[in-house]
Amino acid sequence: MSPRIAVTGRIPSAGLDLLHEAGEVVAWDSLDVPSVEQVHDMVRGADAVLTLLTTKVDAAFLDAAGPRLKVVANVAVGYNNIDVAACVERGVVCTNTPGVLTDATADIAMALVLMATRRLGEGERIIRSDAPWQWGMFYMLGSGIQGNQLGIIGMGDIGQALARRAKAFGIRIAYSNREPVSPRIEADLGAKFMSQDELLSTSDVVSLNCPYSSATHHLMSTDQFRMMRPGAFLVNTARGPIVDEAALVEALRSGQIAGAGLDVFENEPAVHPGLLQCENAVLIPHLGSATQETRAAMARLAAHNAVNVLAGVAPPTPIPLPST
Repeated sequence: MSPRIAVTGRIPSAGLDLLHEAGEVVAWDSLDVPSVEQVHDMVRGADAVLTLLTTKVDAAFLDAAGPRLKVVANVAVGYNNIDVAACVERGVVCTNTPGVLTDATADIAMALVLMATRRLGEGERIIRSDAPWQWGMFYMLGSGIQGNQLGIIGMGDIGQALARRAKAFGIRIAYSNREPVSPRIEADLGAKFMSQDELLSTSDVVSLNCPYSSATHHLMSTDQFRMMRPGAFLVNTARGPIVDEAALVEALRSGQIAGAGLDVFENEPAVHPGLLQCENAVLIPHLGSATQETRAAMARLAAHNAVNVLAGVAPPTPIPLPST
């Protein structure tokens, strides 16, 4: 009997074609997000499931899928939507899609650095509103970045890719991480390892590029914003709950920091109403990996992960097992 493969969100055909070669595919074919009940109906009796970030994989999901389930392949690098420990308990392999979205996400992070510091979002809103404006020596002044310090929290693949882009702009690189990267990488990037507190107090722009977990929930909150320089900016392309949005709104309103660029939000797709009122906040709708090429690569990698597990072969990119 062919394996049954469920796909809980619409994905590019590059991934679906691989899945159709491996088994019977039941795929969600709408841009709308399926309800929990619809997801559970789809995964019932599945041998493999490809999930998107909008799909919560918890005990109820696993109960609905049943004992045949062998693999949950997340079409994303982050996997805070998956209860990995619950999957491990039931012998279900979990995978993600790191690597293929590194450059696209780093591009968005660099774009947000430029948008926030040069007030590009504000400028476009002025043009689109047909408000009167006139070039002047003191009109819409932003902040230059050359020679300034970019502090990167989380020096994984995306953090390093951002550092390479920032270096080309003449920006000094500082970073905090669970442990320093290799001396070779530091030398290549001209990057200096710092404690998080030192990084926050000395950086002109702080970029969040760390994974989301209970340890990084509200990593940026009131105390951290108070450490930052008054003219500094925050950029987040990692996960929304890393930032306490209420505290960020207060920091933006009070002038504690100069601005922010956000691609992710604490309660997506909802956005804190205070952020919508902050002219010094650049807000974009989770576009980090949103290129045709990247999304196709993500779908292919997720499909390869699922197909490999079904064939009894190790998947290319398994999610690390939780520590005990």
